[in-house]
Amino acid sequence: MSNFLIKTLLSHYPDPENLINNLCWPSTSRPDIEKIEAITVLIKELSNKSQEERFISKVRSVIWDQCMPLLQMISSADDGGKDLLSAACGLFAVCVSVCQADDVPGQVIHVLLQVLVTRDYGNNETGRFDVDVAIEVTAVLLSSISYDGDIISRTLSCTLSCVKDLSDSIISKIIVRIWFTILKSCNKEAESEVLHQIWEDLLSWHQRDQTESVSARVLLCLTALSDHLYSLETSQNRPDPRRSQRFFRAIQAGLTHKDSVTRKRALYLLTRCVALAEIKKEDVFTSEEPHTDEILFRWTPEKQQLLREFWEDFALVLETLEENQIHVIRPVLNRIDMLVETTATDIQGGLFSPSWLLCVYQRMFHSENKAVMKEGVNHLLELKALHRSAFALAFSQFVIGPLMDVLAESSLYHRALQQNIRDCPELGVKLQIFMVNFFSSLPEENRGSVMLQLIQRLGSRQWCAVPLLFLSQALSCLSPCPLLGSDGLNAFREVLRCTMITHQVLLRGASQCFLLHAALCLTDVTTVSLDEIFGFLVHFRADESLCRGTALWKELCNWLQTNEGRFRLTDGDLGSSVELRTATSNSKGASIFSYVQQRLKTFLTVPANTDQTGSLPDPGEAELLARTMLLTADLQQTRSEEPGLELLLQPLLDVLRRLSTNVYLVLHKTDKSLQLLLRLLQLHRRHSDTEKENEDVVAVTLKMHMLSVVDSVQEFLLRRLSGELRELCDVERSELYLSVLRELVLTYSTVSWYGSNLQQNYIPKLTTHCLRILNEPSEQNPSVSGQVQRVVSMATLALLCDMADRGVLKSQSEAMRSLHSLTNYFYPSSSSQHLNQTLLKPTTATVSHPEDGLLLKDWGRIVAQFIGNQWMCLSFLQKTAGTLRAPEAPEVLRAAVDALALLPGHLVLPVLDFMASVLPQVVQCEESLCVEAICASWKVVQALSTNPHDFWSTLQGFVRLAFNQGLLQLTEEQNPRITACIQQIVSELMELAQVRSGVFNVLIQHCCETWLPYGAAVGVQSDAVFSTALLHLNILTEACVYGPVFRRDQRLVQEVQSYVEQLGDTCAANTAVSSDNRDDQFPRVCALAFLCRLNPSNRLHQRLMEELVQRLLRKDAEISKSKVRYYSNSIQHRVKNRVWQTLLLLLHKLRPEFVSDCVLSHVCEAGFCSNQASVKYLIEWALILILHQNPSHIQNLWNCFSLDHEKTKTSIRTFLSVLMHMNVLLPKLQDKEVQWRRAVELSLQWCFSHNFSVRLYALLALKRVWELEDARVHTEENLGGLTTVVQACLQQAEAMQNTGNATKNWSRIQEHFFFSAFHPIRDYSVETIFQTFPSLSELAEDEWIPLWKFESFVVFPICTALPLKNHASDLGELQPSDWIQQDKGDLEQEERWAEVQKKITPWKLSVQEQEPELIAQQRAVRLGKLTSSLLVVASLIDKPTNLGGLCRTCEIFGAKALVLDSLRHINDKQFQALSVSSELWLPMVEVKPAELSDYLQLKKREGYWVIGVEQTSNSQSLQDYTFPERSLLLLGNEREGIPANLLQLVDVCVEIPQHGVTRSLNVHVSAALLVWEYTRQHLGQNPAAPLC
Repeated sequence: MSNFLIKTLLSHYPDPENLINNLCWPSTSRPDIEKIEAITVLIKELSNKSQEERFISKVRSVIWDQCMPLLQMISSADDGGKDLLSAACGLFAVCVSVCQADDVPGQVIHVLLQVLVTRDYGNNETGRFDVDVAIEVTAVLLSSISYDGDIISRTLSCTLSCVKDLSDSIISKIIVRIWFTILKSCNKEAESEVLHQIWEDLLSWHQRDQTESVSARVLLCLTALSDHLYSLETSQNRPDPRRSQRFFRAIQAGLTHKDSVTRKRALYLLTRCVALAEIKKEDVFTSEEPHTDEILFRWTPEKQQLLREFWEDFALVLETLEENQIHVIRPVLNRIDMLVETTATDIQGGLFSPSWLLCVYQRMFHSENKAVMKEGVNHLLELKALHRSAFALAFSQFVIGPLMDVLAESSLYHRALQQNIRDCPELGVKLQIFMVNFFSSLPEENRGSVMLQLIQRLGSRQWCAVPLLFLSQALSCLSPCPLLGSDGLNAFREVLRCTMITHQVLLRGASQCFLLHAALCLTDVTTVSLDEIFGFLVHFRADESLCRGTALWKELCNWLQTNEGRFRLTDGDLGSSVELRTATSNSKGASIFSYVQQRLKTFLTVPANTDQTGSLPDPGEAELLARTMLLTADLQQTRSEEPGLELLLQPLLDVLRRLSTNVYLVLHKTDKSLQLLLRLLQLHRRHSDTEKENEDVVAVTLKMHMLSVVDSVQEFLLRRLSGELRELCDVERSELYLSVLRELVLTYSTVSWYGSNLQQNYIPKLTTHCLRILNEPSEQNPSVSGQVQRVVSMATLALLCDMADRGVLKSQSEAMRSLHSLTNYFYPSSSSQHLNQTLLKPTTATVSHPEDGLLLKDWGRIVAQFIGNQWMCLSFLQKTAGTLRAPEAPEVLRAAVDALALLPGHLVLPVLDFMASVLPQVVQCEESLCVEAICASWKVVQALSTNPHDFWSTLQGFVRLAFNQGLLQLTEEQNPRITACIQQIVSELMELAQVRSGVFNVLIQHCCETWLPYGAAVGVQSDAVFSTALLHLNILTEACVYGPVFRRDQRLVQEVQSYVEQLGDTCAANTAVSSDNRDDQFPRVCALAFLCRLNPSNRLHQRLMEELVQRLLRKDAEISKSKVRYYSNSIQHRVKNRVWQTLLLLLHKLRPEFVSDCVLSHVCEAGFCSNQASVKYLIEWALILILHQNPSHIQNLWNCFSLDHEKTKTSIRTFLSVLMHMNVLLPKLQDKEVQWRRAVELSLQWCFSHNFSVRLYALLALKRVWELEDARVHTEENLGGLTTVVQACLQQAEAMQNTGNATKNWSRIQEHFFFSAFHPIRDYSVETIFQTFPSLSELAEDEWIPLWKFESFVVFPICTALPLKNHASDLGELQPSDWIQQDKGDLEQEERWAEVQKKITPWKLSVQEQEPELIAQQRAVRLGKLTSSLLVVASLIDKPTNLGGLCRTCEIFGAKALVLDSLRHINDKQFQALSVSSELWLPMVEVKPAELSDYLQLKKREGYWVIGVEQTSNSQSLQDYTFPERSLLLLGNEREGIPANLLQLVDVCVEIPQHGVTRSLNVHVSAALLVWEYTRQHLGQNPAAPLC
């Protein structure tokens, strides 16, 4: 509404209030925009004329009655009501400015801030403000009133509170609309105060809460305010980022943030700060933290050049790390070296804080690319600056924290390409060197605390096996130094207790060995007591690491001997008793022998009034004391001192002797003595398995003295097991008794008098007592006493049966006869009621001891163990007493199947063993029951696949069951269901083997030992067993092509296990941990050993080999015909390689007739296929061997050269390779001259091939054939003119020095192993086939089978035709190479300013943010982006890809805006893929093609020069045209160009000079060239904008 109309209106309405009333609207209705604008203009006009109270009061009512309800209505509208917001805000601004003198602004701001405080931005109920509306209205209010300190203070306080909770989008609006408005309305002094308030609040918040979310929010706010913070203005209250330590802490947190936008904000703020320091040229440094001497930022004008270079390098490194590509990052690593060197040189000067370097390393550690992560770790570990004391100390917390965290990543420990499988990974070696150098560089006073923190860090998280192993090994490499006390031992104990529960056994044991060595080297013995030492040692398991006789045990003994007398004595320790102090009065510390004596005395001292019932004592005490006693005995033996073990054992022997005679002996004392006896016997027996017992004085002494109390102990056990155990807690006690009995039997069964008494008296008596209890009638109301006796009796019988099954008892002894009497108990003539017999749960009324009430809750476990013990007895009876009667067998098998459903997984093994012996008897009459039994057993195995403790033994039991000799003999015709079931299980077993290494090993080992047992006599029976292999040839075929599981994590574990194994006896785990043969190559080795044991003269053996060969050839053909991608080291490549390796192994055993009829043609056909190099060499070798053994078939080779040339274009090289070994074939051939001439002619023919590599092969073949003197002498004169041609070809080949790379290739092919050192007959060995050839043909190392695996996994047969080892060494000494591979050079060290790939920096200081909540102009202005006056109009373009690329180009070169036909393109995925978020920074305008004419005319009136990008008759060349500053580029359509009606509006057309045939460029490319030319021409007008 114009002023004229307003004046006219006022002249007709002299009362303004009535006029305003007429223009107002009801508060419940929504007015038109025109009405709002009218009343706005009216109030504004009236405010210039009248300030009467009535008018102001009326305006106030407009605010509360019209504006506020309208704004609330807009907030709740969802139908476009927010379009009124601009008009409503205009009215609100005019009204507030009129009522400024009143308290209206304060009242309104109170209402608006309440909206922000309540944060109901998701609530659009009627009568409530929306947060977005509240922010906009607040900004309008602040801009409409004069400066009001109270309102601004309240607003800032509220918005600063909102910053901590609201979303990023809301925060961005608060910053841009409210904070910027406040700052714009302030004078300089007030602006400084506002900035100071925001600054202090944000940095204090970050100081209190340094989480990632807080860091991101603080940096967002600081980046938005950067233009104000980095102003050249100076005042007392104005924040100065250069001097704020808290600010740089926030920057460092942002540089290592997980969010890329936050990292870019932090780097932007840092570079702005550096630029400000350089401009101001002042001496500044941070100084806000009184408790630290570290200065994070310092600037000195005198060292400006050094400082600028440092921060430029720092920014470049961090920018490059954003790329996450190792080939981009690696060139800047030398810049990191420079940063490190600069910092280390100035470590005392304070110019550069080492913490900035930590940001670089932490950024690399957090990279998504594992290669970048590994590069960062390696770079830090090799940092020479860490050898400096001050620098190492500055890095110490980083080493303890982030470095330890990243070292937990298992993938970092993969071996380097140049390393062998059994080598220590490169990172493991570097880690050892780093630990030694780092701790030796630390100041002595800090080493202990840093070491303690590092070990505590190890125990504070769960580790994978591989990282913990190499970290432990690195710690073990440290030089002996007394750094740790009791806290250190506790930290080591925590590592052992918390982090090594589920690791692989060998790796866990190796880690324990390294940790114990480290603890011995680093412990200050004067600060720890013997109690602490031995309490620490008990955590090392004897079956994994700390085993007697190992190098680790001996090292521990030497350490104890060296430090004896130096250990601390404390009043609270057992070692500080009066007796011990008296015994050690002449020494400064505790004597180990006296300590152990006192400890044993205390252990066996039990008050007489101790309860005679109750649970067992803690076995940990007995474990600790047993190990301590053996260590002390070995220590005494080392020093050849007396008294030794005999004196130590005396208190224990005294108690044990009284067991059978003193019925009043305290029960807990007997329990403790038996626990100690048990552990001593177990540790002794385990050691005797690994070392000759007669050479171990301590073991002999222990065994001799314990033998003196055996009778007493066994009599006590007999009495207790024969009915005295009556409480529920006695079930656990019976397990102790039976374990002691087991160890006594296993230890002393070879002693004649003991064995005789055991078998003739003791076991029969014990068996009789147990059967008596079991045969007693069942109670109607079962009591605890009765049921416990039955449980104990069954467990005792199970133990005796197990001992008999192990072969401890003689078959004709009284003990065996007594055990066979169990048959009458389990199989009474009346029924089979004792199968799966359960125990009724006793009633609580029969409980006599308080603890028994709690134990009743575990009754189910007791019953399961009771049933499991029954099947252990049944399994023994079935193996020794013979077969069941026909009627009984199905019924018993059914009971066994039911037992599988009743028993937990760890108890099913006896059931499986029983079923394995029963199934062959039942299969012919009850096939369906057998199938059910096998399937139920397989389900049990599958359920245990995640339980390594029970899985492997159960799997072995299942394989013995399902692949029993009797079941393997079944044929598909006779028993279709069970054979189909077995085949299905084989398939599922192979699937399981893909995720669990070692599964297939169990199957193939069992089958090979079943089919062809070692040392088995040849005969009809052995042939019958062997014939089952023909029925299950698929198992053997799979084993021949089975290989490493293709998963990096599993392969890593296996490679590390191989590394640990090659450490040998130096790592005690190799002695303590028994080998499990779970290597992925075990199935192949086992199958190959089986094949090598076959006898070619045996008809069945020959038949198996021939059928296997045919299967393997079919498998090779299937892979060749498949369309699956066949690349190097793919699974297809590996399988083909394994096929041909197996064929080569069998070749010398096959009949010549079979080879010529069935093999030779397949080999020739395979030669025409596209094969990887390793497969190609094996095929060629096989063809040479076949022709050598069958020279009469040489014509087959010549026929291969006669096939269609298209088919043989490149595969002909295979047969040319055979000709290169004509020296092997020719002596065996008839008509040598004819054959030689044929070879010359064929080689010469292919010397003229178009294919370069074929020509090379042919030339070398020609040369090798021509050099065969014996044949050439007789034939050369008959060749005629052919001789001249041959000589000319060979001369040309030798004269290749002037033909570029031809010389290199000619030399390489001649030096290649297959054509130089390799001899097909001499090198025919297992080593060549499976190790040398794969290594020389660059097959992945996990495909090599080294000799040691053939020697250690199996008993490999000795064969002269195919020896295991290749005695010719020249082939094995060669290095992998191939004549076609390119030279590989190391990257050269780059100069300081070498070119580094980096994205173009679009703005002055690398600002890149993504805040779509702000419009493009706001983001660009706030962040300092420089723009030109260029407009690019693309409304005629319709392809999203072109528009996306054009958007990116315009944004990069700072165009003013891009005009599109529709803004919907912005959301198109194709557009976004090309624009890469540039639409966030470039203003986009929508102009429809139909409206383009009007738009161009409008811009022409605004002074723009319309430039058409088009080829016309009057077009000007781009290279000659000068762009006006206000230029508008009009781009034509991709197909039609610029329409004629628009060409009339164009001021000039510009075309791009062309020199090609194609008529036009892509429209995006054309536009990019013109945009760049415009930018280039106008670049000089704004030199501050770097564009490249």
